[in-house]
Amino acid sequence: MSQKVLLSSKEIHIILHRLACQLLENHLDFKDTVLVGVQPRGTFLAERLTKILKEDYKVKNVNLGLLDITFYRDDFRRGDKTLEANTTSINFLVEDKKVVFIDDVLYTGRSIRAALTAIQSFGRPAEIELLTLIDRRFSRHLPIQPNYRGRQVDVINEEKVKVLWKENDGEDVVYLIDN
Repeated sequence: MSQKVLLSSKEIHIILHRLACQLLENHLDFKDTVLVGVQPRGTFLAERLTKILKEDYKVKNVNLGLLDITFYRDDFRRGDKTLEANTTSINFLVEDKKVVFIDDVLYTGRSIRAALTAIQSFGRPAEIELLTLIDRRFSRHLPIQPNYRGRQVDVINEEKVKVLWKENDGEDVVYLIDN
C-alpha cells in the first residue's frame, strides 16, 4: 500500500481561506444561510470554516449544525459491519434558509443524497448548496456536484482519498492511498 500527499497543511490552509471567501461572496452576512457539517468527517471541515469566518472575517451570524446521515443511507442494512450513529446537532430551523452542506470528500454522491433526505426533518430549505474539500471526479453514482470545491482530483476506484485533520488526527494533510 502506497500513499501520496495530495494536499499539505499549507495548501489546506490556503484552500480553507479561499472557500471561506467564496462563501462570504455568495452569502455576505449569513443572515439567511446556515452551514451543516455532514457527520462524521465533514464536521472538522465545517468547524474549521466557521472558525475562519468568525475570527478572520468577523462574520457574527454563522449558524453551524452537524447532521448525522447514518439511518438515511441506502447501504444502511447491506454490510456486515454495524454502522454507528453520530450526533445530530442542529439548534435552528432550516425553513426558508439557504443550507450549505459541508463534507470532506465527494465520492459517489450517496452521502449527500442521504443528507438531502435527513435535512427535511428540520424544515424545508429555500436552497441547498454543497461544499467539499476534495471532489473525486469519475466516481459519481448520482448526479450531484459541489458548488464549492477545494481541489478536484481524478482518482480511480481502487484508490482512496484520506483527509486528516489536526483536531482529530494530529495533522492537516490529504493522502491518496493506493491499495
